[in-house]
Amino acid sequence: MSRRARPPALVMVVGFGLGLSGCIPGSERPELNLEVPASYKTAAKGDADAAVPALAWWRGFRSGELTTLMESAQLYNLDIAVAIAQIVQADAQVGVSGAALLPSVTGTANAERERISSGSTSSTGGASGTFSQYNLGLSASYIVDFWGKNRATLAASEESATVSRYNREVVALSTMATVANTYFQLLAAQDQIKVTRNDLAAAERILTLIKQQFAGGTASQLDVSQQEALVATQRAAIPPLEVTVGQNTAALAVLVARAPANFRVRGGSTTQIAVPRVTPGLPSELLYQRPDVRQAEAQLAASNFSVEAARAAFFPQIQLTGTTGVQSAALASLFAPGAWYYTLAAGLTQPLFDGFLLESQLKLAKGQQLQYLQAYRKAVLSAFADVEKALIALQKYTLQERLQADVVASSRKAFEVAETQLRGGTVNLITVLQAQQTLFTAENNLVTVRLNKLLAASSLFQALGGGWTPAGTLAALQ
Repeated sequence: MSRRARPPALVMVVGFGLGLSGCIPGSERPELNLEVPASYKTAAKGDADAAVPALAWWRGFRSGELTTLMESAQLYNLDIAVAIAQIVQADAQVGVSGAALLPSVTGTANAERERISSGSTSSTGGASGTFSQYNLGLSASYIVDFWGKNRATLAASEESATVSRYNREVVALSTMATVANTYFQLLAAQDQIKVTRNDLAAAERILTLIKQQFAGGTASQLDVSQQEALVATQRAAIPPLEVTVGQNTAALAVLVARAPANFRVRGGSTTQIAVPRVTPGLPSELLYQRPDVRQAEAQLAASNFSVEAARAAFFPQIQLTGTTGVQSAALASLFAPGAWYYTLAAGLTQPLFDGFLLESQLKLAKGQQLQYLQAYRKAVLSAFADVEKALIALQKYTLQERLQADVVASSRKAFEVAETQLRGGTVNLITVLQAQQTLFTAENNLVTVRLNKLLAASSLFQALGGGWTPAGTLAALQ
């Protein structure tokens, strides 16, 4: 046989094995039984696509500083960086799983020199002397994936890689929402500091009037002490609010991967933040927009393939091996025609008894499949519930803000009248104290309601899965 005819002998082994590996056993898929409503209960009537979430949804709040923080978090946030590293690992695992579908080829080169004494027993017939052996070889082995075990394992790894990609989207969306919520809380604390300082100034004005009346004999020491206590209460309310500002600033620094000592936030007021108009679309669309739902779906798909791989492990394993090379006792004749050799082998291994290992592994895979099925169902229902809760909160806090603004306006008018009458000596001091406390409480409540409305808007975007790709863009991509 010529040297040109030698390589196909090894290729035939590999090619035969690849030809047999096209059969994957079927595996039943669990029933999802999802209840998808036709619409959201709290959604406004009208065109569902009138104002779907924009891709850069945070720009709708019309805050340049918030936009800068969001973009910095997307680039530098360490949780997102960890999720990206997990994608790299998942892709590498796909390569590890896919290696079993390809033949393993190994090259060898050996050179031996052996001296044998005359008294030893060997293949040389008792002759003594020094012997040399040179060997160049190529070996290949391939496990025929006739039952689809390796292909199912690869498919499971590919779905797991998809899971890691959706996990990155989940982490990114959660980070964006956390940045927005933390920034809103910082603004609310700054608003409360402003309100408290204004209330403190008003309380000090009233205290000055009461002291003047006390000096004139028209007010008692009890009146002075009560107003002093109110002034002290307002002054003592400022440090906890400053703590909130400082702590939220530090939290934002971590979210954008900055050292808190070198990080500054200008802030402002919640009144400067706009609430974007957004419609939730249809519930069925949410299944494609929420990354956590898609993640749970991919995890379920991976578990389905894992069940297939565990079931295929019960069937025989067919392994093909081939070795070819040249071998000679003299280096000069290593590549001579007579130095060539080859071996071909096929083996079949059938598990007979393994202490119920394979059966237990199949049960484990089915149990995980059931687990991820229920997790997927919960993810879908939780997604619908998150949107409903966010819609309700945004609707009701918007209404409460309008009503609470009326309360503040009326309370401020009552306090201004009471202060004017106090200067004229025509009002009871108790009435003035009540008007003060009513105004102070109403103003703080208004700040809290505005914060709740902003948090509800942020929660709605998070519940909807962040920004949506425009329908026209999707159609063009398809």
